[in-house]
Amino acid sequence: MGENKMNLILNTWIFESAVKEGTTQTELVDRVAKLGVDGIEVRREYFTDTAQETKSVGEHAKQQGLIVNYSVPDEVFLEDGTINPKLKQYFDEGSVMGISKIKFNTGHFDRFTGDLKEAFEGLPLDQIEMNVENDQTPVSGTVKAIKTFLDAAHDAGLVQLGYVYDLGNWGFTHGDAVQSAKDLAKYTHYIHLKNTIDQDGTMVTSDDLNTGMFDWKDIISYLPHDVSFALEYPMKDDEQILEQIKVFRAGVGE
Repeated sequence: MGENKMNLILNTWIFESAVKEGTTQTELVDRVAKLGVDGIEVRREYFTDTAQETKSVGEHAKQQGLIVNYSVPDEVFLEDGTINPKLKQYFDEGSVMGISKIKFNTGHFDRFTGDLKEAFEGLPLDQIEMNVENDQTPVSGTVKAIKTFLDAAHDAGLVQLGYVYDLGNWGFTHGDAVQSAKDLAKYTHYIHLKNTIDQDGTMVTSDDLNTGMFDWKDIISYLPHDVSFALEYPMKDDEQILEQIKVFRAGVGE
């Protein structure tokens, strides 16, 4: 399931311009392999033919020896508090790709009234690590929303469930990135790194880890180190990506 050492993953948002020009995530698997990292995080919204592409991503990743993680832009709990019936489908798609981790947003857990253990029955939580992320919304992007859900999940025996600490998103929600790291460290299985620039009150994602409102090296000192880290911000070319990989490795002392 999860990897118990530091790994570096490239999220395919990095290649946003190439995706817009028609590059598939299968092609990006091969490109990522040449960049000397441990894995790729594919984004569901970038698939145009999900059934065909999940199969080919899985095949290419296996050939290249890459970890695959899956980012799904959907909520665990729907607006009425019921569990999302599509979760099984998303796990099935992930299984085809041989993924290690799958990521969602929490959604409306505050309206959930059922039995948590029962709600997650049938999902392969021992084979695929399931995490929720702080997104850029008031519903799923607060410490309270994430901690309330994960406290309840662990109390129900769902100790496999964890958290993706997304640094850049705290800029968009005006959350306290350091306090959030301290509060959620025990649940953190995965860290998304991007920095955020405040342009006269408008938040934009930086294309350089060292440029922005966050001291990422300080913040990760409050988080586990034996986890996967993903770079997740658009970059213009492979030269810049390699430079940012160096920035990351220097910052974590590799």
